[in-house]
Amino acid sequence: MRIEHVAMYVNDLERARLFFENYFGAKSNSGYHNTKIDFRSYFLSFDDGARLELMTKPGMADERKSIARTGFIHIAFSVGSREKVDELTKALDGAGYTILSGPRNTGDGYYESCVVDIEGKQIEITI
Repeated sequence: MRIEHVAMYVNDLERARLFFENYFGAKSNSGYHNTKIDFRSYFLSFDDGARLELMTKPGMADERKSIARTGFIHIAFSVGSREKVDELTKALDGAGYTILSGPRNTGDGYYESCVVDIEGKQIEITI
């Protein structure tokens, strides 16, 4: 068994798609639009076969997001090396994204950094 994909609602669908394409090498499909309910989505594919669905529709609740909350809390991307963790973290920092931690060695054996994406979601970058 494997997870087929993970989905998230976003306010700015195009900006979210570009974020994952530019920083994480995602490849997007051409998109989907259900005109009856004005639902739009993209499926983003990554080199190892993982997929992320980005979705939006009118009237979504958008409450303040705390980093420490119940439910799904982050998406982790393996970039292959300490140097790539450092480089991507530096690039995101230079682009104005909030770096929550790292790059650092964690107590459970990871080398990682954590950043906040364009809509307040936590992204973990690891080897």
